[in-house]
Amino acid sequence: MTVLIDIDSHEHHLFSRAPSGAYAKAPLGSRADCLDIGLINNMSDAALMSTERQLFDLLDAAAGRLCVRLHLYTMESTPRSEWGRDYVRRYYRGIGDLLNRSLDGVIVTGAEPRAASLTDEPYWTTFAEIADWATENTVSSVFSCLAVHGAVLHLDGVARHKLPAKCFGVFAQTKTRHHPLMQDVPRTFRIPHARWNEVQEEDLSDCGYSVLTWSAEAGVDCFVKQQKKSLFVHFQGHPEYETQSLLGEYRRDMGRFLRGENEVCPTIPRGYLNEGAEQILIAFRQKALSDRNAELFADFPVDRLAKDLSNVWRLPAQRIYRNWLHYIVSQRRSHSVREASPAAAAIPARRHGRKLVAARSARLARSPPPGITRRLGYKE
Repeated sequence: MTVLIDIDSHEHHLFSRAPSGAYAKAPLGSRADCLDIGLINNMSDAALMSTERQLFDLLDAAAGRLCVRLHLYTMESTPRSEWGRDYVRRYYRGIGDLLNRSLDGVIVTGAEPRAASLTDEPYWTTFAEIADWATENTVSSVFSCLAVHGAVLHLDGVARHKLPAKCFGVFAQTKTRHHPLMQDVPRTFRIPHARWNEVQEEDLSDCGYSVLTWSAEAGVDCFVKQQKKSLFVHFQGHPEYETQSLLGEYRRDMGRFLRGENEVCPTIPRGYLNEGAEQILIAFRQKALSDRNAELFADFPVDRLAKDLSNVWRLPAQRIYRNWLHYIVSQRRSHSVREASPAAAAIPARRHGRKLVAARSARLARSPPPGITRRLGYKE
């Protein structure tokens, strides 16, 4: 199937993933048949493009016969290099544009923490505005990794806890309850994690969150809560990761250690490598500890380690995101039916931000926003 992406320029790297680089404008009358999903990409410059690719591919694989239109947004307060600022200026819209509209869903990514407290991050005020906006202007919102910790802190005062060591690897998760998001997902499955902090089950339960998956090694993974009009879905792990994502993150952390930018030598990701690859990485790590120098980074055995990696989380991740998209469809349909009833005719328009919009059924019928929306294909 295909995904539509709302970008003004066809030079964006995702267009190369379409067969023969083909693209086409979305028909003007097809808006009501599409789900409008926003990606609020708060990742660092080095991960901007890979995050786009990961989530685009996952949505495309999950969509089936559904039409999904993806919109890219950036928080202007996120620190970036000159290249990063130019990149988001060319391909992303600002948060001011987001706050003056509604979307069916949003995916909010995290970022590497720069401050000891989340409320001291340079983008915190903007992030809080996004979380508040999403409660009123989406059917459902997904928060990933650090964005999870920001959302629960802002909305419910749930604090994250520092872990004694990085939670890093591919860990078995067990479904803890029935929920539409978990339909056809195996009772036990594995998901990558890469984080230094966590939010804990007891704190979440006390604030009305429902934990859907839990790991004996990694703790809570997926949990949900209805926040006003939107179902907030939280992943402490990374179902969107590609096969080599954890390897790339380990290599990055090892480079920082060898260059003296970080005093902690990274631990080997658990449950990710086969026995032979793990022995190779153990030997390299021991050498890094005994002969720490930046030149050693050039010898990092990335090709040998990547050769036998397998992606065991792709299918359950696709099913969860498929269920998320179908949940949005079902909720949108039920809203439309209710608002089409005679009683709904008396409901006045509501104010969102600085614009007046009518009920959700009117939102579904509006014409596309400015910019070209092009058709992209998925390729394994």
